[in-house]
Amino acid sequence: MMQLTPLDPSRLSPAAQRALGPGPGRTMAARGLLPLAPADQVAVLYQLSLDAESSLALSARATAAGLPEKLLAGTLTAPSTDPRILDFFAQLIADKPAVFDAIALNPSVADQTIATLAARAASREVDLIAQNEQRLLRHPEIIAAMYLNRRARMSTIDRVVELAVRNSVRVPGLAAWDEVARALTGSPPASPEADAMFAAMAQAARDDSVLTTGDAEQALPEDEAPVTPPETEDETERKLTIPMKIRLATLGDAFERARRIRDPARMVAMAAIKAPGVTDIEAARYAGNQALAEDVIRYIAGNRNWTKLYGVKVSLCRNPKAPISETTRFLPFLRQKDLVNLSKSKGVPSALTAQARKLVMQRSGK
Repeated sequence: MMQLTPLDPSRLSPAAQRALGPGPGRTMAARGLLPLAPADQVAVLYQLSLDAESSLALSARATAAGLPEKLLAGTLTAPSTDPRILDFFAQLIADKPAVFDAIALNPSVADQTIATLAARAASREVDLIAQNEQRLLRHPEIIAAMYLNRRARMSTIDRVVELAVRNSVRVPGLAAWDEVARALTGSPPASPEADAMFAAMAQAARDDSVLTTGDAEQALPEDEAPVTPPETEDETERKLTIPMKIRLATLGDAFERARRIRDPARMVAMAAIKAPGVTDIEAARYAGNQALAEDVIRYIAGNRNWTKLYGVKVSLCRNPKAPISETTRFLPFLRQKDLVNLSKSKGVPSALTAQARKLVMQRSGK
């Protein structure tokens, strides 16, 4: 999102300058009551939306949001429109198709604005953004925004990811980009049927990235084993390509991640643990799950944000798949009871139990 700063008044038309001058004209302009040319009106409303007087700014924003769609679209198509004005209206009312098209197709629009639009646009609008390949390669954050938009078609995502891979462009903002890029190799492009199937599954998976820790704990399945889906769901599962599974792991809720993290394909499991919605509760639970791929456990052990948590440290120390170089580093932080239990465990490497035993003896003064 670009920073919205005031326009240079000297670059505005005389009519716009008068509307922004001292006196009652400012209030009338904020309410849309002054007779101004459309280009002047959008510039004045933008300028007033940044006014220090909050009531005036709110009034200007409300007036801008209520401008007729056709009038606004016709005005915002002008290449001379300031990029800041385009960004302002993109944030305000870009849900109107004609306004969206005017902003997205304006050669003056900023790349950051397109990224903002790509994050929340519907499938038709995302397809429109995807047509400008030069912009996508110049500002790959747009591809990341499209990827994380669950309304974007899978076929469109496959196409823009392939574009980035072909041009050796790494997309920022996607922790699982390596998996996303690698999965595309050899996978068939998504068909219209696959698009529809993915859309249904993506909408069904609740976005729980804003849940609190307690909410996330309740959202997790109680059982460590994956829930067996009904036969029709099982059939759908078999039709999913690796890129589709990776995107579902990235966009899905805790239940979706719990399913994908157990996928036999390493790329899918890694995408699940790298998903932006993974909570501390999930990380602690996965850290102690010996059924998960070793790469997943290694990733958790290497995540400093998660290993700051006591529960993650304990779970990793109890998991024989965790790298011993990391678990031995966690031992001094364990409570005496957990350290004693670990020193007697037969399910972890002997070097770890020996180190735990040594620490127990040191703490007890023996």
